Amino acid sequence: MSRYAGPVVDAHQHFWDPTVNDHPWLRPEARIPFRYGNYDALKRRYLPPDYRADAAGQNVVGTVYVETEWNPTDPIGETRYANGLAARFGLPGAIVAQAWLDRDDVAEVLAAQAAFPLVRSVRHKPGGGRTPADAGPTLMSSGRWRRGYAVLERHGLHFDLQTPWWTFGEALALARDFPNTIIVLNHTGLPSDRSEAALQGWHRAMAMLAEAPNVRVKISGLGQPGAPWTVAANRWIVRETIAMFGPERAAFASNFPVDGLCATFAVIFEGFREIVVDLPDAAQARLFAGTASEVYRIGAAGAT
Repeated sequence: MSRYAGPVVDAHQHFWDPTVNDHPWLRPEARIPFRYGNYDALKRRYLPPDYRADAAGQNVVGTVYVETEWNPTDPIGETRYANGLAARFGLPGAIVAQAWLDRDDVAEVLAAQAAFPLVRSVRHKPGGGRTPADAGPTLMSSGRWRRGYAVLERHGLHFDLQTPWWTFGEALALARDFPNTIIVLNHTGLPSDRSEAALQGWHRAMAMLAEAPNVRVKISGLGQPGAPWTVAANRWIVRETIAMFGPERAAFASNFPVDGLCATFAVIFEGFREIVVDLPDAAQARLFAGTASEVYRIGAAGAT
């Protein structure tokens, strides 16, 4: 066991250029409820050279581009743009595309997305409320949405799920009803509320979802508004997630540039290294590269 120094495959990051492309939430006048508070600093161009500067010294060998709330009238346009970035800069190595599973054109959109060589998964946030108190049924319980979801298997596509932990009863039902579709849970199940009661609820929900063998998890998105990203603040969440899912079903991710609002890339990834330094070398390699490489089919970097 030693501090990990091998290759990193970043399982979740974004590129955008709001001066050229339309991201409604990144327009100068836009103000959406955002879990990290004010996000004006994100309303700028962020391309692979910017990412490489942020990730310098971290041995990143591949990344997964995740859809960026591009104008929803043009989901294929975003994928075409991301594919062009890969051709020009060598990043990303895989794409999580935009697809609206409850729309009339879902079959055509999924077929078009799957035709891009880098597309591995799609994302459509199903909702869930801002707190457990205002939660209600999400799109995961909609028959129309589920009919769109069923098309994923036809194309061998995964589903990236971003939803708060209190909706995981629906997520578990989705995983069990569609056992041949891999669900990749985004941002550690969003444990934003760090009160004891909320963390207990998060833990129960994560343990329940981990029972489904077709679920993977990205350990990311752990920033808190107005507070620094620290090992002390995040160690328990990271280690409990790994204990529940195992290194073979978990992957570290930066969520850059979004989590750049909370910490530098180095602070986050050196924090991950410190948190898992006592794990076997093979387990660390899975967390930093192997799981992401396997799930998103990015070469063989870090696969052990």
